[in-house]
Amino acid sequence: MKPERFDEGRFEFGEDVRVTRNIRNDGTYPGMEVGELLIRRGSVGNVVEVGTFLQDQVIFTVHFLQQGRMVGCRLEELLGLDEAWQPSRFEFRDQVLCGIDLAIKGEILVQRETQGEVVKVLRDLDPVQYHVLFRDRVFQVPEPALMPASEKFIEPES
Repeated sequence: MKPERFDEGRFEFGEDVRVTRNIRNDGTYPGMEVGELLIRRGSVGNVVEVGTFLQDQVIFTVHFLQQGRMVGCRLEELLGLDEAWQPSRFEFRDQVLCGIDLAIKGEILVQRETQGEVVKVLRDLDPVQYHVLFRDRVFQVPEPALMPASEKFIEPES
């Protein structure tokens, strides 16, 4: 039986939730380096405590059983398991390569294989899209048109 919410948009003790972004150590998680990945986006956990930080921020302590960690999460980082979730291949700050030429009115502004940086994930679009910074300009690019910068570009066969 699913616990009932005590306030719209907030999660109650015992409720299963999904984290929507990667959670990294901000220096408060012992035994790990600052910036080290604690919990990967999309992971499911269970709310074990609801508290506040600085008297105005609600923090949910979530036990991620599979990772064996309890981590504090803000409301905007969580979804109920019944809420829509669309996984993404990339995340904020990932380095990517453009798999196609990007053009406006026929003028190529970003050539294929140009490296860029993800500055925003638009998960509510299908397919997932990203705001990507290429040099000094941001473009909205669908996921299929990108690949990790670490992958070698392979020319498609004709």
